[in-house]
Amino acid sequence: MASDAGIDIESLLSEARSFAPPDDFVAHANVHGRAEYDALCKRAADDPEAFWGECARNLDWFAPFSKVLDWQFPFAKWFIGGKINAAYNCLDRHLKGPRRNKAAIIWEGEPGDSRVLTYQMLADEVARAANALKELGVKDGDRVAIYMPLVPEAAIAMLACARIGAIHSVVFGGFSAEALADRIIDAEAKVCITADGGWRRGAHVDLKANVDEALAKCPSVEKTLVVRRVGSDIKMKSGRDVWWHEIVPRQSAQCAAAELDSTHPLYTLYTSGTTGKPKGVLHTIGGYLTHTLMTMKWVFDLKDDDIYWCTADIGWVTGHSYTVYGPLAAGATVLMYEGAPNHPENDRFWRLIEKYRVSIFYTAPTAIRTFIKWGDSWVKKHDLSSLRLLGSVGEPINPEAWMWYRKTIGADRCPIVDTWWQTETGGIMISPVPGAIPTKPGSATRPLPGVAAEVVTREGKPVEAGQGGMLVVRRPWPGMLSTIFRDPDRYKSSYFSQIEGCYFTGDGARRDADGYFWIMGRVDDVINVSGHRLGTMEIESALVSHATVAEAACVGRPDEMKGQAVVAFVTLEGGRHGDDKLKEELRKHVVKEIGALARPEEIRFTEALPKTRSGKIMRRLLRQIASGDETLGDTSTLEDLSVLARLRDDEE
Repeated sequence: MASDAGIDIESLLSEARSFAPPDDFVAHANVHGRAEYDALCKRAADDPEAFWGECARNLDWFAPFSKVLDWQFPFAKWFIGGKINAAYNCLDRHLKGPRRNKAAIIWEGEPGDSRVLTYQMLADEVARAANALKELGVKDGDRVAIYMPLVPEAAIAMLACARIGAIHSVVFGGFSAEALADRIIDAEAKVCITADGGWRRGAHVDLKANVDEALAKCPSVEKTLVVRRVGSDIKMKSGRDVWWHEIVPRQSAQCAAAELDSTHPLYTLYTSGTTGKPKGVLHTIGGYLTHTLMTMKWVFDLKDDDIYWCTADIGWVTGHSYTVYGPLAAGATVLMYEGAPNHPENDRFWRLIEKYRVSIFYTAPTAIRTFIKWGDSWVKKHDLSSLRLLGSVGEPINPEAWMWYRKTIGADRCPIVDTWWQTETGGIMISPVPGAIPTKPGSATRPLPGVAAEVVTREGKPVEAGQGGMLVVRRPWPGMLSTIFRDPDRYKSSYFSQIEGCYFTGDGARRDADGYFWIMGRVDDVINVSGHRLGTMEIESALVSHATVAEAACVGRPDEMKGQAVVAFVTLEGGRHGDDKLKEELRKHVVKEIGALARPEEIRFTEALPKTRSGKIMRRLLRQIASGDETLGDTSTLEDLSVLARLRDDEE
C-alpha cells in the first residue's frame, strides 16, 4: 500500500522533452545563463536575510529598515523599522526621469474604447482619488471594498488606498451579492467603490444592483463611490452614494504618500468561499512589494520597452501582484483589457497582442485549453511576432497544452514561464528563470532564489526523486501572508499545523532527478484507487494528450471494490461529439500513457466544465455529480450555472 511506504501520492506521468533557453534570449536576459542563476541561488541559500535585504533595497524607502526579518513561528515580520509606501513605489519614484511620460496603463474596453495613462497621468489620478477618499472619511487603517470591472479606475482605487494607508479588499466583479456581503462584513469596510456596471460578452453586468443588495446586510459601509462605466440607469441612495465623476476630478492632484511601517497592511484578499467562511489573506507592504518586484525582474525578464499583459482580473491575486503592484513598481507598461476573450469573436486576445505589440503574455491554462478547443485558425489570422516570453498561471498546465502554447502562440521561439504560487504566497515561488533554466512541458521547474520549497511525506520527510508527496516551504519568504484577517488561530491551523515546522501549500507535487517540481494538484483532489493515491492532474494530462481532447477533469467516486473509481469529464476539440467507441479508445490511451491503475471507470463527454470566475475547474462539484449527490453547496463562485444543469441532464 502506498501509504504504508510513507508516500502520499503516486506519480505515474513521464515527460522527457526539454527546451533550452534560446541563445539570443540568454544574451539579453536579466539573469543570463545557469552560472549566474546558480550564484544567485547560492547567495540566497547561504544568507537568506542578507539576500532579501539586498532585494528590498531595490525599492524606495522613506526610512531604512534596521532588521530584515523577525520570525516568531509561524508569524513573520519583514524589514523591521522601515518606512515605505506602495503607491509611491509604483508611481512617484518613476516621475523623476523619462518614465514620467511613459505609458503605465494601456487599457481597452470590451466595446473597443481605449485609454492610455502615462505614469504622470496615473499619479495625478491616484492623488485625486486619494483626496476624494479622505473627503469621504477614509483614514489610515480603514478598510475599503472595491467591486469593479477591469477599468483603470479599479487600479487607481487600489493605489489611492495604498497612498493614504487604507487597506483595500478587492472583490471580483463576477461574484454574487451574497459573496460580496460576506467579504465586506468580515473586513468591516467603511467605503465601497464600484461602478454602474461592466461589459461581458456584449452585455451589461449590473454591479451596482449587487452592491445595493449586499449593503442591506453591511452596516459598516458609510459611503459608496460609483464610477460611470456603461451609462445604465441605476439607483443612487441619497447620503450614501457618490458619483466618481462628481467628487474625484475636482480634487487636488497633490497628495503626499503616507510614510507607513513596512509591516502595515496593504490589502486583504478573500480566498474562495466554497466551504465555510471566506479567509481574508492579509499582505503587508514591504515584504509583498519586494517579492512582486523581484519576480517581475527574474521571471518576466522585464525590459523598459516591453508591453506586458497579464490577462487576470485584479479581483484575483494574480491581478494584484502582476497587473498592478509588481509591474508598476518595476516601471512597466501594462496592458489591461476589460472583457471576454471571445467577444466579438474568438480571436480577441490575438487581435490585442497584434494591435499593441505585446511582448510578454501571461495567462491561465484553462484559457489556453479553451483556445485549443476553438482551433488554430483564429490565431493564424494575426501577427504575434512581437511576443518574446509566454507565461502560465493558476493551476498546473498539462504538457500537451504547454506544447500547443509554445508552438502555436510562441512560434517555437518564446520561452514559457510556468509559474506556481498562491494567494497566500503573494508572488511567484516556483518558476523557470527564462534566461537560465531549460524548460520541460508541464513542470514549473525550480524554486526561485530564496524560496525553500520541498516535497515531503506527511511526516515531513523528503521523498525520493520521482515520488509524489506534499509541497511545503521550509523558510519564510517576503511575499507570504502575515495572517488571516482578525483570525490568527485560523492562520496557524490552515497553513502551519499539518506538517511540523513548514508552510503546507495544500498541493501535491513530485521532484524529478533534475530537481524540477511537477505540481500534481490539490491533495484534496487525489483519487484513492485500490490503496494507490493518484493525482488528478496526471490522469487529466494523459487524456488531453489524445488528439481529440481539449480539456478534461477527473474525480473519484465511491466504489465498493476499489475504494474510489476514476470518473473523467471530457470536452472534445472543435465541438465534436463523443461515443462509446471513443470512450474505450480514451481508456486505452490512459492505460498506455500512465498505466492500468489510472484507467477511467467512467467517461462523460461535456461541452463545458464547471469553473470559477478565475477559470479553475470546480472539482468539488464534479465529485458530487459523479457520486449522485444532489446537495452541491455554495456555487457563488461558479461562472456559469447552466453548466451544472447540462451535466445533470446528461446524467439522467
